[in-house]
Amino acid sequence: MKRVRIWIKDRIKFLRSMKLGLFVIIFVIGLIPCMILSNILLHSYTRKAVDIRTADVTNQLHIISDHLITHKYLQVNASESIDAELSQLSNLYNGRILIIDQDLKVIKDTYGMSQNKIVISPEVIRAFRGETVSNYDDTDGYIEITMPIVENTVSDDGSTGSAIRGVMLTSVSSDTILNTADSLKDISRLVNYLVAVVLLVIAFCASLILTRPLKRLGTAISDVKEGYTSNPVMVRDYIETEHISEAFNTVFSRMKLLDDSRQEFVANVSHELKTPMTSMKVLADSLLVQEDAPAELYREFMGDITREIDRENQIISDLLSLVKMDKTAAELSISQVDINALIELVLRRLRPIARKKNVELEFVSMRQVSAMVDEVKLSQIITNLVENAIKYNDDNGSVSVKLDADHQFFTLEVQDTGIGIPEESLGHIFERFYRVDKSHSREIGGTGLGLAITRSAVLMHRGSISVDSVEGEGTKFTVRIPLVYIAG
Repeated sequence: MKRVRIWIKDRIKFLRSMKLGLFVIIFVIGLIPCMILSNILLHSYTRKAVDIRTADVTNQLHIISDHLITHKYLQVNASESIDAELSQLSNLYNGRILIIDQDLKVIKDTYGMSQNKIVISPEVIRAFRGETVSNYDDTDGYIEITMPIVENTVSDDGSTGSAIRGVMLTSVSSDTILNTADSLKDISRLVNYLVAVVLLVIAFCASLILTRPLKRLGTAISDVKEGYTSNPVMVRDYIETEHISEAFNTVFSRMKLLDDSRQEFVANVSHELKTPMTSMKVLADSLLVQEDAPAELYREFMGDITREIDRENQIISDLLSLVKMDKTAAELSISQVDINALIELVLRRLRPIARKKNVELEFVSMRQVSAMVDEVKLSQIITNLVENAIKYNDDNGSVSVKLDADHQFFTLEVQDTGIGIPEESLGHIFERFYRVDKSHSREIGGTGLGLAITRSAVLMHRGSISVDSVEGEGTKFTVRIPLVYIAG
């Protein structure tokens, strides 16, 4: 049963393969025009043969019509030469000829079946009006020609004219035409079979050739997936395979970058978590080796251990916040928030920290702003930016927070007069654990995750964050967030 399921699954995969699709398309596109052309040629031959047969018989009937008038056959109804001529024409075309006089009476029937009978039909009536009518009946296989017998007359005043003296109703067989058409149909069918075989071979070979680059592309991608190679994949046989190769290489490069970033992140996390633990162990070992350590030393070392524990706890808290930021934005708790009031609340909380460094906090509001945001995460964005502006500021410096808005976005600018950021570091400041000056940052404190958390929170709001800085003069962060949140 398992083998049957596998077999069915393989067949279904084959039916969905591009190779089969190309095979069918090439075969059908090649065979259908051939079959249509064969039918058109057969139909054209039949119509042409019928037209030629009709023209030949009509010419013969014109000759006989002249003889009928010359021998006054319609009046005498007897002429061996005319009868012989009619019989000869009837036998030649395997047909039947009826001579009808002006009274619609049959005066001659080569079959001898309708002699002296009255014949009234639309074709006969039209012939008496001077028309030559021909019809082809492909079902019964005959051509019917109805032609007037015209006599040229000369009036007493010498003018010429014509008068219809009777009608010839002729039926000739089209068996020879149909037999030839059947023979041609057999030949056409044989040619179609041969073409189908050739197309099968061509379609099979073409499908193999056309899909070979895709197979090579799949093999190359599989080698990369299995880890046999890390070289870029490039199959240039077709523009499409080249585009697929380029797209895969772009994704692969991105994945390698993410993997390198993940490894670096793990290393940084390990280092950041290990450092406080190492410090605590050193402090604890120092106390253990001293049997009569004074109480003041115990208090000093325990204070240091407490600070290291707080630092470890802060790192873990920031890591948890960053993990939550990496999840989908569906976890945002969106509500209508008064942005001005929120900024004033955050600044009120941070003013005690600013006073320790004599840093002045200034809030400039261009207008009253209300937006649909996650209040907690926006508060975290403002807090991280302002707190960094305070920490990396000079003593007696200032931090300016400016709020503005247009019809679509509100803009938050946090500008300080601090130490600034070197130009070569501006592209890395939002990376996790990145520090411009690690020794100086260690003195100031922090985990190196604040800006990474801030950027993630901004992106969750479908916003953007940018930075401008001049080393030694200060830094300005600009955040733009939509007034109305639209889930992606």
